[in-house]
Amino acid sequence: MVKFNKRVYGLIGVSSLLANWNADFTGRPKSLADGTVFGSDKALKYAMKRYWVNEGEKVLYIRSYQMNKGKLQPRELKEQYEHVFKTELKKKESADEVLCNLLSAVDVENFGATFAVEDQNISLTGVVQIGQGVNQYEDTVTEIQDILSPFRNSKKEDADASSLGKKIVSNEAHYIYPFSVNPQNYDEFIPLVDEFEGYSEEAYAKFKQAAMVGATALNTNSKSGVSNSFAIFLTFKEGEHVYLPQLDRYVAYEKVDNKNVIDVSQLNELLSPFQDQIERIEYYADPFKTEFKGNEIAVKNIYTSEFL
Repeated sequence: MVKFNKRVYGLIGVSSLLANWNADFTGRPKSLADGTVFGSDKALKYAMKRYWVNEGEKVLYIRSYQMNKGKLQPRELKEQYEHVFKTELKKKESADEVLCNLLSAVDVENFGATFAVEDQNISLTGVVQIGQGVNQYEDTVTEIQDILSPFRNSKKEDADASSLGKKIVSNEAHYIYPFSVNPQNYDEFIPLVDEFEGYSEEAYAKFKQAAMVGATALNTNSKSGVSNSFAIFLTFKEGEHVYLPQLDRYVAYEKVDNKNVIDVSQLNELLSPFQDQIERIEYYADPFKTEFKGNEIAVKNIYTSEFL
């Protein structure tokens, strides 16, 4: 595999219409103390992992189930490791063998891992770091829908009718996630792990694809209505060590004529001193719902990758 050795910064936009992108433990959309709705990095990573699973990739850190004495149970980490890599994790297993397996999983190669099982204590700081996705839509309202169950709750003695449930959604929300890609995070393992040559171009390509379609592909009941709305990938030339803050604070969102408008004027100002170090900037958008504002920008269709 070819080593990917370029720093990347970017943004991922996720839109939610009558859906619940990331619920808290009460079932309501996750929010800050001041009421600002946001989505955690875990929500976005889960969508990307689920997309990779559906594509047949090796994914370690995702819930899976097994039958144990007639009961359906989530696998433990050790059991998941053995299931994904088709091998038994023995006591005193060599760390390089475990590392080799871990780094062959697409989620670990991108997001890192904490692996403390059977005398192993391995911590990998992921190449891809994703921040919190703050909702930029000011008129977001939480909607609570009553749902009639077809079944009676037999645990209630006076229950003569079928029970009620609830579905909680946002009327509309638009999350913007910042991310960075630092391939050097894994360089220290190159001389330690056989056949590992560092973060690969293939791993980055899989991250990039999942970043553009993962939320759209996650079509569960609560996520129906969620989709990827835009993405920006800022790639520096190989060997350039430019360090930028999270980019979400340098773009502005507004709703204009039922379209999501992303103003990148301030982002362009931020990047102006680095033009000689930038290899390319790629803009992707849902052509029917999202557009960029700021200057003349070549934009690709987020679903087909063709220029609009």
